[in-house]
Amino acid sequence: MSNAVAIKQRTIQKEVELKGVGLHTGKEVTLTFKPAPENHGYAFCRVDLEGNPIIEADANYVVNTQRGTNLEKNGVSIQTSEHVLAACVGLEIDNLLIELDASEPPIMDGSSKFFIEALEEAGIVEQEAERDEYIVKDVISYTDEESGSEIIVMPSDEYQVTTMVDFGTKVLGTQNASLKHLSEFKEEIADARTFSFLHELEMLLEHGLIKGGDLNNAIVYVDKELSPDTMEKLKVAFGKESIAIKPNGILDNLTLHYPNEAARHKLLDVIGDLALIGTRIRGKIIANKPGHYVNTQFAKKLSKIIKIDKRNKVPQFDLNQEPLMDINKIMSMLPHRPPFLLIDRILEMSDKHVVGMKNVTMNEPFFVGHFPGAPVMPGVMQVEAMAQTGGILALSTVPDPENYLTYFMKIDKVKFKQQVLPGDTLIFKLELLTPIRRGICHMQGFAYANGKLVTEAELMAQIVKSK
Repeated sequence: MSNAVAIKQRTIQKEVELKGVGLHTGKEVTLTFKPAPENHGYAFCRVDLEGNPIIEADANYVVNTQRGTNLEKNGVSIQTSEHVLAACVGLEIDNLLIELDASEPPIMDGSSKFFIEALEEAGIVEQEAERDEYIVKDVISYTDEESGSEIIVMPSDEYQVTTMVDFGTKVLGTQNASLKHLSEFKEEIADARTFSFLHELEMLLEHGLIKGGDLNNAIVYVDKELSPDTMEKLKVAFGKESIAIKPNGILDNLTLHYPNEAARHKLLDVIGDLALIGTRIRGKIIANKPGHYVNTQFAKKLSKIIKIDKRNKVPQFDLNQEPLMDINKIMSMLPHRPPFLLIDRILEMSDKHVVGMKNVTMNEPFFVGHFPGAPVMPGVMQVEAMAQTGGILALSTVPDPENYLTYFMKIDKVKFKQQVLPGDTLIFKLELLTPIRRGICHMQGFAYANGKLVTEAELMAQIVKSK
Protein backbone atom coordinates (compact mmCIF):
# COMPACT_ATOMS: atom_id res chain seq x y z
CA MET A 1 0.00 0.00 0.00
CA SER A 2 2.81 2.40 0.70
CA ASN A 3 4.86 4.32 -1.80
CA ALA A 4 8.57 4.03 -2.36
CA VAL A 5 8.63 7.80 -2.29
CA ALA A 6 6.18 9.03 0.30
CA ILE A 7 3.77 11.49 -1.25
CA LYS A 8 2.07 13.89 1.14
CA GLN A 9 -1.67 14.52 1.17
CA ARG A 10 -2.89 17.86 -0.17
CA THR A 11 -5.76 20.25 0.39
CA ILE A 12 -6.45 23.89 -0.53
CA GLN A 13 -5.17 26.97 1.26
CA LYS A 14 -8.37 28.99 1.49
CA GLU A 15 -11.99 28.64 0.53
CA VAL A 16 -13.24 29.66 -2.88
CA GLU A 17 -16.72 29.81 -4.40
CA LEU A 18 -18.40 29.54 -7.80
CA LYS A 19 -21.96 30.33 -8.84
CA GLY A 20 -23.99 28.87 -11.68
CA VAL A 21 -27.01 26.74 -12.48
CA GLY A 22 -27.51 22.98 -12.23
CA LEU A 23 -27.92 21.33 -15.63
CA HIS A 24 -30.85 19.13 -14.69
CA THR A 25 -32.44 21.14 -11.91
CA GLY A 26 -31.97 24.54 -13.54
CA LYS A 27 -31.49 25.91 -10.02
CA GLU A 28 -29.14 28.72 -9.13
CA VAL A 29 -26.42 27.24 -6.96
CA THR A 30 -23.33 28.38 -5.07
CA LEU A 31 -20.52 25.88 -4.66
CA THR A 32 -17.79 26.52 -2.07
CA PHE A 33 -14.57 24.51 -1.95
CA LYS A 34 -13.18 24.42 1.60
CA PRO A 35 -9.90 23.06 2.99
CA ALA A 36 -10.27 19.73 4.83
CA PRO A 37 -8.08 17.86 7.35
CA GLU A 38 -5.85 14.87 6.59
CA ASN A 39 -7.53 11.56 5.71
CA HIS A 40 -10.83 13.37 5.13
CA GLY A 41 -11.12 12.62 1.42
CA TYR A 42 -13.83 14.35 -0.63
CA ALA A 43 -17.24 15.11 0.86
CA PHE A 44 -20.25 17.21 -0.12
CA CYS A 45 -22.18 19.30 2.37
CA ARG A 46 -25.71 20.56 1.73
CA VAL A 47 -25.76 23.94 3.49
CA ASP A 48 -29.36 24.59 2.37
CA LEU A 49 -30.70 21.75 4.50
CA GLU A 50 -31.22 21.55 8.25
CA GLY A 51 -28.16 20.27 10.08
CA ASN A 52 -25.96 20.75 6.98
CA PRO A 53 -25.85 17.01 6.17
CA ILE A 54 -22.63 15.61 4.71
CA ILE A 55 -22.40 13.04 1.93
CA GLU A 56 -18.99 11.49 1.43
CA ALA A 57 -17.85 10.89 -2.15
CA ASP A 58 -18.20 7.13 -1.78
CA ALA A 59 -19.24 4.62 -4.45
CA ASN A 60 -21.59 2.93 -1.96
CA TYR A 61 -23.82 6.03 -1.93
CA VAL A 62 -24.45 5.93 -5.69
CA VAL A 63 -28.20 5.59 -6.22
CA ASN A 64 -28.71 6.31 -9.85
CA THR A 65 -26.68 7.07 -12.91
CA GLN A 66 -29.38 8.08 -15.38
CA ARG A 67 -27.82 11.40 -16.30
CA GLY A 68 -24.73 11.89 -14.22
CA THR A 69 -23.61 10.17 -11.04
CA ASN A 70 -26.05 10.80 -8.22
CA LEU A 71 -25.26 10.11 -4.58
CA GLU A 72 -27.67 9.73 -1.71
CA LYS A 73 -27.16 9.28 2.03
CA ASN A 74 -29.97 9.27 4.60
CA GLY A 75 -32.36 10.65 2.02
CA VAL A 76 -30.10 13.60 1.11
CA SER A 77 -28.84 13.69 -2.45
CA ILE A 78 -26.14 15.19 -4.62
CA GLN A 79 -26.63 15.07 -8.37
CA THR A 80 -24.01 15.08 -11.14
CA SER A 81 -20.95 14.91 -8.89
CA GLU A 82 -18.47 13.74 -11.51
CA HIS A 83 -17.17 16.98 -13.11
CA VAL A 84 -16.33 18.51 -9.72
CA LEU A 85 -14.63 15.34 -8.46
CA ALA A 86 -12.63 14.98 -11.68
CA ALA A 87 -11.14 18.44 -11.08
CA CYS A 88 -10.15 17.48 -7.51
CA VAL A 89 -8.39 14.33 -8.71
CA GLY A 90 -6.89 16.11 -11.72
CA LEU A 91 -5.13 18.58 -9.43
CA GLU A 92 -4.11 15.76 -7.07
CA ILE A 93 -5.96 17.23 -4.12
CA ASP A 94 -6.77 14.61 -1.46
CA ASN A 95 -8.97 16.38 1.08
CA LEU A 96 -11.81 18.78 0.32
CA LEU A 97 -15.18 19.79 1.64
CA ILE A 98 -17.54 20.82 -1.16
CA GLU A 99 -20.43 22.94 0.08
CA LEU A 100 -23.57 23.33 -2.04
CA ASP A 101 -26.79 25.23 -1.42
CA ALA A 102 -28.73 22.98 -3.84
CA SER A 103 -28.61 19.31 -4.83
CA GLU A 104 -26.57 19.82 -7.98
CA PRO A 105 -23.25 21.60 -8.61
CA PRO A 106 -23.28 24.32 -11.28
CA ILE A 107 -22.79 22.86 -14.75
CA MET A 108 -20.66 25.87 -15.85
CA ASP A 109 -19.64 25.02 -19.44
CA GLY A 110 -20.18 21.26 -19.04
CA SER A 111 -16.51 20.56 -18.32
CA SER A 112 -14.18 20.68 -15.28
CA LYS A 113 -12.34 23.80 -16.41
CA PHE A 114 -13.97 26.31 -14.06
CA PHE A 115 -13.55 24.04 -11.03
CA ILE A 116 -9.85 23.66 -11.85
CA GLU A 117 -9.46 27.44 -12.09
CA ALA A 118 -11.22 28.00 -8.76
CA LEU A 119 -9.13 25.36 -6.96
CA GLU A 120 -5.89 26.77 -8.36
CA GLU A 121 -6.95 30.22 -7.25
CA ALA A 122 -7.51 28.82 -3.73
CA GLY A 123 -3.94 27.49 -3.74
CA ILE A 124 -2.88 23.90 -3.08
CA VAL A 125 -0.98 23.04 0.11
CA GLU A 126 0.79 19.92 1.37
CA GLN A 127 -0.28 18.28 4.61
CA GLU A 128 1.72 16.13 7.03
CA ALA A 129 0.16 12.72 6.46
CA GLU A 130 1.22 10.47 3.63
CA ARG A 131 -1.14 9.68 0.80
CA ASP A 132 -2.54 6.17 0.78
CA GLU A 133 -2.23 4.54 -2.62
CA TYR A 134 -3.54 1.19 -3.79
CA ILE A 135 -0.94 -0.48 -5.97
CA VAL A 136 -2.61 -2.69 -8.57
CA LYS A 137 -0.93 -6.10 -8.75
CA ASP A 138 -3.39 -8.03 -10.95
CA VAL A 139 -5.84 -7.20 -13.69
CA ILE A 140 -9.28 -6.41 -12.22
CA SER A 141 -12.23 -5.96 -14.56
CA TYR A 142 -15.94 -5.26 -14.68
CA THR A 143 -18.22 -5.85 -17.65
CA ASP A 144 -21.80 -4.74 -18.14
CA GLU A 145 -23.25 -7.47 -20.37
CA GLU A 146 -26.20 -5.35 -21.42
CA SER A 147 -24.30 -2.39 -22.85
CA GLY A 148 -21.06 -4.21 -23.68
CA SER A 149 -19.19 -1.63 -21.59
CA GLU A 150 -16.06 -2.86 -19.89
CA ILE A 151 -13.48 -1.36 -17.53
CA ILE A 152 -10.21 -2.97 -16.52
CA VAL A 153 -7.33 -1.82 -14.35
CA MET A 154 -3.86 -3.29 -14.79
CA PRO A 155 -0.50 -2.74 -13.08
CA SER A 156 1.33 0.46 -14.06
CA ASP A 157 3.87 2.83 -12.50
CA GLU A 158 1.29 5.59 -12.19
CA TYR A 159 -2.41 6.35 -12.60
CA GLN A 160 -3.28 6.36 -16.31
CA VAL A 161 -6.60 6.28 -18.12
CA THR A 162 -7.59 5.37 -21.67
CA THR A 163 -11.19 5.60 -22.88
CA MET A 164 -12.65 4.21 -26.07
CA VAL A 165 -16.10 5.33 -27.12
CA ASP A 166 -18.26 3.93 -29.86
CA PHE A 167 -21.80 5.17 -30.08
CA GLY A 168 -22.64 3.36 -33.28
CA THR A 169 -23.60 6.65 -34.92
CA LYS A 170 -22.19 8.11 -38.12
CA VAL A 171 -21.55 11.50 -36.53
CA LEU A 172 -19.50 10.21 -33.66
CA GLY A 173 -18.10 6.88 -34.80
CA THR A 174 -15.25 5.59 -32.62
CA GLN A 175 -12.98 7.86 -30.62
CA ASN A 176 -10.20 7.31 -28.12
CA ALA A 177 -8.57 9.49 -25.51
CA SER A 178 -5.64 8.84 -23.18
CA LEU A 179 -4.14 10.40 -20.09
CA LYS A 180 -0.56 9.28 -19.39
CA HIS A 181 0.08 11.47 -16.32
CA LEU A 182 -2.44 13.18 -14.03
CA SER A 183 -0.38 16.33 -14.50
CA GLU A 184 -1.77 16.56 -18.06
CA PHE A 185 -5.40 16.59 -16.90
CA LYS A 186 -5.63 20.38 -16.68
CA GLU A 187 -4.35 21.00 -20.21
CA GLU A 188 -5.67 17.98 -22.07
CA ILE A 189 -8.92 16.88 -20.43
CA ALA A 190 -10.36 19.49 -18.07
CA ASP A 191 -12.05 21.62 -20.77
CA ALA A 192 -13.72 18.70 -22.61
CA ARG A 193 -17.44 19.39 -22.39
CA THR A 194 -20.36 17.14 -21.86
CA PHE A 195 -22.33 16.11 -24.93
CA SER A 196 -25.63 14.59 -25.86
CA PHE A 197 -27.46 13.33 -28.91
CA LEU A 198 -30.39 14.99 -30.52
CA HIS A 199 -32.63 12.00 -29.81
CA GLU A 200 -31.86 12.27 -26.07
CA LEU A 201 -32.42 16.00 -26.20
CA GLU A 202 -35.85 15.67 -27.76
CA MET A 203 -36.88 13.31 -25.00
CA LEU A 204 -35.55 15.62 -22.29
CA LEU A 205 -37.24 18.65 -23.87
CA GLU A 206 -40.52 16.78 -24.02
CA HIS A 207 -40.36 15.91 -20.34
CA GLY A 208 -39.27 19.42 -19.42
CA LEU A 209 -36.03 18.04 -18.04
CA ILE A 210 -33.54 20.46 -19.48
CA LYS A 211 -33.66 23.62 -17.48
CA GLY A 212 -30.11 24.73 -16.92
CA GLY A 213 -29.18 25.16 -20.47
CA ASP A 214 -29.63 27.98 -22.59
CA LEU A 215 -27.98 24.75 -23.81
CA ASN A 216 -24.63 26.43 -24.28
CA ASN A 217 -22.95 23.97 -22.03
CA ALA A 218 -23.41 20.80 -24.03
CA ILE A 219 -22.27 19.65 -27.42
CA VAL A 220 -25.24 18.28 -29.32
CA TYR A 221 -24.58 15.56 -31.89
CA VAL A 222 -27.31 15.44 -34.50
CA ASP A 223 -27.93 11.76 -35.09
CA LYS A 224 -31.29 12.06 -36.89
CA GLU A 225 -33.40 14.40 -38.98
CA LEU A 226 -34.20 17.67 -37.25
CA SER A 227 -38.01 18.11 -37.36
CA PRO A 228 -39.49 21.65 -37.56
CA ASP A 229 -41.20 21.02 -34.22
CA THR A 230 -37.89 20.14 -32.49
CA MET A 231 -36.24 23.07 -34.24
CA GLU A 232 -38.74 25.44 -32.58
CA LYS A 233 -38.28 23.87 -29.14
CA LEU A 234 -34.52 24.08 -29.48
CA LYS A 235 -34.67 27.75 -30.42
CA VAL A 236 -36.51 28.39 -27.18
CA ALA A 237 -34.11 26.24 -25.15
CA PHE A 238 -31.10 27.97 -26.69
CA GLY A 239 -32.72 31.38 -26.63
CA LYS A 240 -31.67 31.81 -30.29
CA GLU A 241 -33.30 33.17 -33.43
CA SER A 242 -32.07 30.38 -35.65
CA ILE A 243 -30.32 27.04 -35.35
CA ALA A 244 -28.26 25.11 -37.86
CA ILE A 245 -26.27 21.91 -38.08
CA LYS A 246 -22.58 22.22 -38.85
CA PRO A 247 -20.90 19.99 -41.44
CA ASN A 248 -19.38 17.86 -38.64
CA GLY A 249 -22.86 16.94 -37.42
CA ILE A 250 -23.10 19.08 -34.32
CA LEU A 251 -25.49 21.94 -33.62
CA ASP A 252 -24.00 25.36 -34.15
CA ASN A 253 -24.40 26.39 -30.51
CA LEU A 254 -20.67 25.82 -29.97
CA THR A 255 -17.37 24.82 -31.52
CA LEU A 256 -15.49 21.66 -30.61
CA HIS A 257 -12.29 22.11 -28.62
CA TYR A 258 -10.88 18.81 -29.98
CA PRO A 259 -11.99 16.41 -32.71
CA ASN A 260 -12.19 13.73 -29.97
CA GLU A 261 -13.81 15.96 -27.35
CA ALA A 262 -16.46 13.31 -26.65
CA ALA A 263 -13.85 10.66 -25.76
CA ARG A 264 -11.95 13.20 -23.64
CA HIS A 265 -15.12 14.10 -21.76
CA LYS A 266 -15.80 10.40 -21.16
CA LEU A 267 -12.27 10.17 -19.73
CA LEU A 268 -13.06 13.12 -17.46
CA ASP A 269 -16.20 11.29 -16.30
CA VAL A 270 -14.21 8.11 -15.60
CA ILE A 271 -11.74 10.04 -13.43
CA GLY A 272 -14.59 11.75 -11.57
CA ASP A 273 -16.54 8.53 -11.02
CA LEU A 274 -13.49 6.56 -9.90
CA ALA A 275 -12.79 9.26 -7.30
CA LEU A 276 -15.64 7.49 -5.46
CA ILE A 277 -13.28 4.57 -4.71
CA GLY A 278 -11.87 6.80 -1.98
CA THR A 279 -8.25 5.68 -2.45
CA ARG A 280 -5.67 6.71 -5.03
CA ILE A 281 -4.98 4.04 -7.62
CA ARG A 282 -1.58 3.21 -9.04
CA GLY A 283 -2.58 1.39 -12.19
CA LYS A 284 -3.76 1.90 -15.75
CA ILE A 285 -7.49 2.07 -16.42
CA ILE A 286 -8.81 1.03 -19.80
CA ALA A 287 -12.48 1.84 -20.28
CA ASN A 288 -14.31 0.60 -23.35
CA LYS A 289 -17.63 2.40 -23.87
CA PRO A 290 -17.61 3.84 -20.32
CA GLY A 291 -20.74 5.28 -18.76
CA HIS A 292 -21.70 6.31 -15.24
CA TYR A 293 -23.29 2.94 -14.50
CA VAL A 294 -20.29 0.81 -15.43
CA ASN A 295 -17.85 3.36 -13.93
CA THR A 296 -19.56 3.36 -10.54
CA GLN A 297 -20.08 -0.43 -10.49
CA PHE A 298 -16.36 -0.77 -11.13
CA ALA A 299 -15.65 1.79 -8.38
CA LYS A 300 -17.76 -0.27 -5.94
CA LYS A 301 -15.94 -3.47 -6.89
CA LEU A 302 -12.50 -1.89 -6.52
CA SER A 303 -13.28 -0.20 -3.21
CA LYS A 304 -14.42 -3.56 -1.83
CA ILE A 305 -11.20 -5.26 -3.01
CA ILE A 306 -9.13 -2.47 -1.43
CA LYS A 307 -10.99 -2.79 1.89
CA ILE A 308 -10.36 -6.54 2.04
CA ASP A 309 -6.75 -5.99 1.03
CA LYS A 310 -6.24 -3.45 3.80
CA ARG A 311 -7.81 -5.76 6.35
CA ASN A 312 -5.61 -8.66 5.32
CA LYS A 313 -2.56 -6.48 4.93
CA VAL A 314 -0.15 -9.38 5.20
CA PRO A 315 3.36 -8.24 6.09
CA GLN A 316 6.02 -9.52 3.69
CA PHE A 317 9.15 -11.06 5.19
CA ASP A 318 12.08 -12.82 3.64
CA LEU A 319 12.20 -16.05 5.64
CA ASN A 320 15.58 -16.94 4.11
CA GLN A 321 17.26 -14.03 5.80
CA GLU A 322 19.16 -14.31 9.06
CA PRO A 323 16.53 -13.85 11.83
CA LEU A 324 16.89 -11.12 14.43
CA MET A 325 16.76 -13.85 17.11
CA ASP A 326 17.13 -17.59 16.67
CA ILE A 327 15.68 -20.18 19.05
CA ASN A 328 18.68 -20.04 21.43
CA LYS A 329 18.42 -16.26 21.76
CA ILE A 330 14.66 -16.62 22.37
CA MET A 331 15.27 -19.21 25.11
CA SER A 332 17.76 -16.89 26.81
CA MET A 333 14.93 -14.35 27.16
CA LEU A 334 11.69 -16.30 27.58
CA PRO A 335 11.12 -18.59 30.56
CA HIS A 336 9.05 -21.01 28.40
CA ARG A 337 10.49 -24.34 27.26
CA PRO A 338 9.35 -27.00 24.79
CA PRO A 339 6.74 -28.31 24.38
CA PHE A 340 5.33 -24.99 25.53
CA LEU A 341 7.73 -22.68 23.73
CA LEU A 342 5.65 -21.80 20.68
CA ILE A 343 7.86 -19.49 18.62
CA ASP A 344 10.93 -20.38 16.57
CA ARG A 345 12.29 -17.01 15.46
CA ILE A 346 11.98 -13.27 15.92
CA LEU A 347 12.21 -11.55 12.54
CA GLU A 348 11.85 -7.89 13.41
CA MET A 349 11.54 -5.60 16.40
CA SER A 350 11.33 -1.88 17.18
CA ASP A 351 10.30 -0.13 20.38
CA LYS A 352 6.67 -0.33 19.23
CA HIS A 353 6.29 -3.66 17.42
CA VAL A 354 7.65 -7.18 17.10
CA VAL A 355 7.33 -9.92 14.48
CA GLY A 356 7.79 -13.60 15.33
CA MET A 357 7.49 -16.85 13.43
CA LYS A 358 6.52 -20.46 14.08
CA ASN A 359 6.68 -23.46 11.79
CA VAL A 360 3.69 -25.66 12.57
CA THR A 361 4.64 -29.33 12.13
CA MET A 362 2.70 -32.58 12.40
CA ASN A 363 4.70 -33.64 15.48
CA GLU A 364 3.44 -30.82 17.72
CA PRO A 365 2.38 -32.45 21.02
CA PHE A 366 -1.10 -30.85 20.86
CA PHE A 367 -2.01 -32.63 17.60
CA VAL A 368 -2.00 -35.93 19.52
CA GLY A 369 -5.24 -34.98 21.24
CA HIS A 370 -6.69 -32.15 19.13
CA PHE A 371 -8.74 -33.86 16.43
CA PRO A 372 -6.16 -36.60 15.71
CA GLY A 373 -7.95 -37.48 12.46
CA ALA A 374 -8.06 -33.82 11.33
CA PRO A 375 -5.25 -31.92 13.03
CA VAL A 376 -6.01 -28.24 13.59
CA MET A 377 -3.87 -25.96 15.75
CA PRO A 378 -5.97 -24.91 18.77
CA GLY A 379 -6.88 -21.23 18.76
CA VAL A 380 -5.70 -20.83 22.35
CA MET A 381 -2.23 -22.05 21.33
CA GLN A 382 -2.14 -19.43 18.58
CA VAL A 383 -3.01 -16.74 21.11
CA GLU A 384 -0.34 -18.12 23.46
CA ALA A 385 2.27 -18.02 20.66
CA MET A 386 1.20 -14.45 19.93
CA ALA A 387 1.64 -13.59 23.60
CA GLN A 388 5.11 -15.17 23.70
CA THR A 389 6.09 -13.00 20.72
CA GLY A 390 4.75 -9.99 22.62
CA GLY A 391 6.66 -11.15 25.69
CA ILE A 392 9.91 -10.70 23.78
CA LEU A 393 8.94 -7.05 23.15
CA ALA A 394 8.09 -6.49 26.83
CA LEU A 395 11.22 -8.25 28.10
CA SER A 396 13.44 -6.29 25.73
CA THR A 397 12.70 -3.22 27.89
CA VAL A 398 14.60 -4.65 30.93
CA PRO A 399 18.36 -5.28 31.16
CA ASP A 400 17.98 -8.75 32.74
CA PRO A 401 15.05 -10.49 31.00
CA GLU A 402 16.07 -13.89 32.39
CA ASN A 403 14.93 -12.70 35.85
CA TYR A 404 11.36 -11.96 34.73
CA LEU A 405 8.20 -13.93 33.99
CA THR A 406 5.31 -12.75 31.77
CA TYR A 407 1.70 -13.13 32.86
CA PHE A 408 -1.50 -12.62 30.93
CA MET A 409 -3.81 -9.92 32.30
CA LYS A 410 -6.43 -9.67 29.60
CA ILE A 411 -7.33 -11.10 26.20
CA ASP A 412 -9.88 -9.18 24.17
CA LYS A 413 -11.59 -9.08 20.75
CA VAL A 414 -10.19 -12.44 19.67
CA LYS A 415 -11.22 -13.60 16.20
CA PHE A 416 -10.23 -16.84 14.49
CA LYS A 417 -10.61 -16.41 10.76
CA GLN A 418 -8.84 -19.41 9.17
CA GLN A 419 -7.68 -22.84 10.34
CA VAL A 420 -3.98 -23.36 11.00
CA LEU A 421 -2.79 -26.78 9.82
CA PRO A 422 0.44 -28.82 9.88
CA GLY A 423 2.90 -27.41 7.35
CA ASP A 424 1.79 -23.80 7.84
CA THR A 425 4.27 -21.05 8.66
CA LEU A 426 2.71 -18.68 11.17
CA ILE A 427 3.84 -15.06 11.29
CA PHE A 428 2.87 -13.09 14.41
CA LYS A 429 2.86 -9.31 14.33
CA LEU A 430 2.24 -7.38 17.54
CA GLU A 431 2.00 -3.61 17.88
CA LEU A 432 1.79 -1.61 21.09
CA LEU A 433 -1.59 0.06 21.60
CA THR A 434 -0.21 2.13 24.49
CA PRO A 435 3.38 2.70 25.67
CA ILE A 436 4.76 0.07 28.10
CA ARG A 437 4.30 1.28 31.72
CA ARG A 438 5.20 -0.62 34.90
CA GLY A 439 5.95 -3.71 32.83
CA ILE A 440 2.41 -3.73 31.41
CA CYS A 441 2.28 -4.36 27.71
CA HIS A 442 -1.00 -3.67 25.81
CA MET A 443 -0.82 -4.94 22.24
CA GLN A 444 -2.81 -5.55 19.08
CA GLY A 445 -1.80 -8.94 17.70
CA PHE A 446 -2.24 -10.46 14.25
CA ALA A 447 -1.32 -13.95 13.07
CA TYR A 448 -0.90 -14.72 9.37
CA ALA A 449 -0.46 -17.95 7.41
CA ASN A 450 -0.53 -18.60 3.66
CA GLY A 451 -0.90 -14.91 2.87
CA LYS A 452 -4.06 -14.56 4.96
CA LEU A 453 -4.96 -13.14 8.34
CA VAL A 454 -5.79 -16.19 10.51
CA THR A 455 -6.17 -14.76 14.01
CA GLU A 456 -6.39 -11.36 15.67
CA ALA A 457 -6.57 -10.36 19.33
CA GLU A 458 -5.90 -7.58 21.78
CA LEU A 459 -3.56 -8.76 24.52
CA MET A 460 -2.44 -7.35 27.83
CA ALA A 461 0.44 -8.94 29.69
CA GLN A 462 2.67 -7.96 32.57
CA ILE A 463 6.31 -8.82 33.20
CA VAL A 464 7.10 -9.50 36.86
CA LYS A 465 10.45 -10.14 38.55
CA SER A 466 10.75 -13.84 39.33
CA LYS A 467 13.61 -13.72 41.83
